[in-house]
Amino acid sequence: MNRLKDRIALITGTGDGIGRGIAIAFAEEGAKLAICDVNNAALAETERVLAKITPDVLSAQVDLRVPAQIQSFADLTGERYGRIDCLVNNAAVMPVVPTEKLSAEIVDHILEVNLRAPILFSKAVIPYLRKANGGSIIHMSSVTGHLGHPGISVYGATKGGLIALARGQAVELAGDNIRVNTVSPGTVDSPMLHRFLQDNATDPAAARVSFDRLHPRGRVGAIAEVAAVFVFLASAEAVNITATDIRCDGGYAAAGKQPTE
Repeated sequence: MNRLKDRIALITGTGDGIGRGIAIAFAEEGAKLAICDVNNAALAETERVLAKITPDVLSAQVDLRVPAQIQSFADLTGERYGRIDCLVNNAAVMPVVPTEKLSAEIVDHILEVNLRAPILFSKAVIPYLRKANGGSIIHMSSVTGHLGHPGISVYGATKGGLIALARGQAVELAGDNIRVNTVSPGTVDSPMLHRFLQDNATDPAAARVSFDRLHPRGRVGAIAEVAAVFVFLASAEAVNITATDIRCDGGYAAAGKQPTE
């Protein structure tokens, strides 16, 4: 359990769900962590969980819509640890709004958190990755970046944008020994799914069964299954993997089906 021993990882959106799961998996593999979230109470709970694994965690409330806060947290991480080895851009928002009902404010919010923030975090962290003689940037994409889903078209556009962003960054930064990849989960048994079903499904229990059936393996993914892919991409085992999107979706994208309940 030492694949990331003493590596410095900055992870966004760690208040709950997959972000917290990634932080836990990295800590279990020996990484030193810098974690952030806009929800301070949720972030404090993640800190309590991580304290059982490692004492070495830097935590801060960060609003990803504010560029100065992004730069400040990257610098705070670099100053504390002297370098950064891995950046995980996990944080995202997913309002469910049909295109004709979208306001400019909703569109801006989605774009700022899901796409602009990863770009700005990359910019802020690259000097520290160079100081470490290379490293890994991993953007959280989604099968929605590969497939069309009603009500979340802008969210899907940002996830497809991250895949394109990673490819360009990977080529641009290859000479610095910095690898850039994306991970595209399918539906995951996470707080985001639970909130989505509660807010949008007439019968959340039936809708959950419908989501399970969309995945050829017969169930949605688990947080730990997605986190394991991030550990791999951050480790030396993935030294020859860059400009790549890994679909961790249980075959969802290949099946190409939509929810029916």
